[in-house]
Amino acid sequence: MFHRVFIANRGEVAARMVRACRDLGVDAVCGASTADMQAGFPYLEEAAEVICLGRGPAAESYLAMDRVVQAARQSRCAALHPGWGFLAENARFADLCKQFGVTFIGPSAGVMDLMGRKVSARRAAVEAGLPVVPGSQGLLADAEQAVIVAEEIGYPVALKADAGGGGRGIRRCENAAEVRIAFVDASREAAAAFGDSSIYLEKYLDGGRHIEFQIFGDGHGNAVHFGERECSVQRRHQKLLEEAGAPCLTAEQRDHYGKISAQAAAHWNYAGAGTMEFLRAENGDLYFLEMNTRLQVEHPVTEMITGTDLAQLQFRIAAGQPLPMKQADIQWSGHAIEVRINAEDPDQDFRPSPGTIETFEVGGEGIRVDTHLAAGSRIPPFYDSLIAKVIAHGENREQAIERMQNCLANSQISGVPTTLPLHQRILASAAFQAGECDTLWLARAMESQEI
Repeated sequence: MFHRVFIANRGEVAARMVRACRDLGVDAVCGASTADMQAGFPYLEEAAEVICLGRGPAAESYLAMDRVVQAARQSRCAALHPGWGFLAENARFADLCKQFGVTFIGPSAGVMDLMGRKVSARRAAVEAGLPVVPGSQGLLADAEQAVIVAEEIGYPVALKADAGGGGRGIRRCENAAEVRIAFVDASREAAAAFGDSSIYLEKYLDGGRHIEFQIFGDGHGNAVHFGERECSVQRRHQKLLEEAGAPCLTAEQRDHYGKISAQAAAHWNYAGAGTMEFLRAENGDLYFLEMNTRLQVEHPVTEMITGTDLAQLQFRIAAGQPLPMKQADIQWSGHAIEVRINAEDPDQDFRPSPGTIETFEVGGEGIRVDTHLAAGSRIPPFYDSLIAKVIAHGENREQAIERMQNCLANSQISGVPTTLPLHQRILASAAFQAGECDTLWLARAMESQEI
């Protein structure tokens, strides 16, 4: 095992990795911007060392690849954990770490590059036996080719950025006229967001639900899955609430799609944590969308129902250890739900709300809270607005919902507006209680003032 690990991230994910290091007896060295160093985050006080990466804007600190690798080397760290976001899925950064003798805690740069492009990931998925949504065979040359493919597949269709992520560069189209307009818009947005205007097309599945499988590989041809999560409660393609397992999947579906996900990871000789993302059609079939080559924000719900510390497992795999379990060793117990508490104002179109946390009291029976904050902590304006993840575990879905509702009803977070009240309304809604939410449900419910 490593003696010192550099945490190349911030906020809640950095706090999570500092905790994993502590439990493994590893010294955690945290990189931090000047804004975060002044914010009063408890995890920075717990770290063995804190290295300043630069000024507040991410481009001058957490995204400065050369500076991050140099900080890891100068602080005598044998390995680096990228967390999620920032440089976590940047193949060039993973390769840079390797060049300078720092172990990147994640898959190889080659696999990251393969999965980082949607079209190449689709091809790799097909070769590995995963079902994919019907779509173009490759990138689209222009709007007219997009129209031809769309009419072959049938409307509605979705135009998507090949280098996309976070919901950017996606357009839903109902006819040829919309395709022509959307192709230009999506290309322009993709170029601005990712530096690449390449577009491909898929059939748009109405009533789709977001299902993902947590996999782990050891880089020696061995891989397992830890079951599925449902992440269909979203706003503009951004997840707000996740649960494990998925209320819409049967045990047989879990076994089937989990098995083929693990087999695909083994086929790619995958090392570390990864997530296979699927879209569930109304008929119950699942189609591969993409693979996230990192640990997900929502991994705690999987940890709660499997009893496995996935962050620690990342460190062990990166240190060269084989998978310590076989598929038959992984068991599931109960149900878990996670809500993301963001410093945003839902009544003002989810406008981010940086400021100082005055009160932070969250907890309860069967509740886990992952956060980097405490009363008095300041939220800088430069980064993602996530301030805490609240996870409820119960013997079944009904008990998990009840525990989450009790927790949120008794929580006190003051100083900035948050999404906590919105989550209370989501949990109380008839659609969520019945487990019937698709990826567009929240937008419809908010527009109709159902919640």
